[in-house]
Amino acid sequence: MATVLPMQRAVAGPLVVATLAFLTGCEAAADRPGGTAPAPQGSMKAALSDPVEDALYPDVGDPGVDALHYGLDLTWDPDARLLTGRERLTFRSTEDDDEFQLDLEPSLSVSEVRVDGEVAEHEQDGKDLVVTVDVERDARYEVQVDYSGSPVPVPAPTTRQDLAEVGWTTMADGETWTMQEPFGAYTWYAVNDHPSDKALYDFTLRVPGPMVGVANGELTSRTNRGEQEVTRWHLAEPASSYLVTVAFGIFRTQEATAASGVPITVWVPPEEIGGLEKLTDDAVRAVDWVEERLGPYPFDTLGFLFVDATSGMETQTMITLGIHPYAMSAPVLVHEVVHHWWGDQVTPRDWRDLWMSEGMAMYLQAVYESENGGQALAARISEWSAGGSAMRAEVGPPRDYDPDAFAERNVYFLPGVMWHDVRQRLGDAEFFRLARWWPASHDNDNAGYDDITAWWSRHSGVDLGPVFRRHLLGEKQPRTP
Repeated sequence: MATVLPMQRAVAGPLVVATLAFLTGCEAAADRPGGTAPAPQGSMKAALSDPVEDALYPDVGDPGVDALHYGLDLTWDPDARLLTGRERLTFRSTEDDDEFQLDLEPSLSVSEVRVDGEVAEHEQDGKDLVVTVDVERDARYEVQVDYSGSPVPVPAPTTRQDLAEVGWTTMADGETWTMQEPFGAYTWYAVNDHPSDKALYDFTLRVPGPMVGVANGELTSRTNRGEQEVTRWHLAEPASSYLVTVAFGIFRTQEATAASGVPITVWVPPEEIGGLEKLTDDAVRAVDWVEERLGPYPFDTLGFLFVDATSGMETQTMITLGIHPYAMSAPVLVHEVVHHWWGDQVTPRDWRDLWMSEGMAMYLQAVYESENGGQALAARISEWSAGGSAMRAEVGPPRDYDPDAFAERNVYFLPGVMWHDVRQRLGDAEFFRLARWWPASHDNDNAGYDDITAWWSRHSGVDLGPVFRRHLLGEKQPRTP
């Protein structure tokens, strides 16, 4: 999630500028209306997860389902505000049962469900899509879901104004975007909508031109079929559902390459074309700066997608950011890039551990700002710490926060203070060695409080357990060295 404003609640090669050229080589399934994106070639081992029931939001997600791959074929009609979807899901059942369920917002009506090619009985009970079929522990199933409707966002459990609703958002002109933390992916596809369940993704997106569909991963083809633009996207490494994105709109793009060779593409609406070059330069610098501190970027490609919103999300390999001065600033780009190590590569298993993603991203954002003409780091840490006890009294400690206060200041600033405390105790070299090693050693994995606190103590040779407990669970703000 995009960082909050300091000490406030959030409000929020040569470079070539061009509309992305048509690509060729589109497979027949993507060209055919109603065709579904194919399952990935090779093993789905990387997508095996151990889903859990969330401690804060237990009504979303089902630990009985381990999604391995989503093939999403989505057609958007901006005039009718109609989304038509054919989803092909491969999942592993984690238990023996006579049914399984996925999350799906009831504004989307399911016309048919097939399991391993056979029509299956299904029921939509509120946001639960319940499929009646016998499943066995560790067996894998292919599920096809046909659905349509006019998607709507759902309320978020927070007081943040920029996060009042999450999921699919349709603008007045028919353009759309999605941001969905802690949940909300279920507003546009049937999903096990919990961070502990990572899956692979392929997208086929259809929309009348000049709009185009944008999603996570690599753009593998773009074709025009009559009046319809068809794009295909492939996400090569598993992602949690809150890190998935899709948008339909009119965009201009600029491509660049980071110093390490990471290909970067920036997508903006035509009215933002004047700022595209600066945004691209800032994006390249952000990746270069973060790679110097956290090591090689952990994915193959990176995009920055700017939409008509006020917040932002670290959506995996295609960062979604609002067209807002703060969300478009260089420090926020750094924040969201950091998340690709801390949040995307290794992801919280449960929403109690949101601090695990936001704390390091917030801290390194502050480090970046202090090195680039912003507030001195010591002054920033003192400012955050001074407000710590009030934040804890208002919404709780970072690891024990009020469930109705998701992603408030406490999970950003207070873990940031903690990481500064840890850095002071370990020294710069050891701190950054471990900050690089932690995500690399948990590639494509989920983790929680017990995992990270034990790991940092073990590999630093310093018992950091009391430090983590004071900062993350204490009712009063601890003093720092």
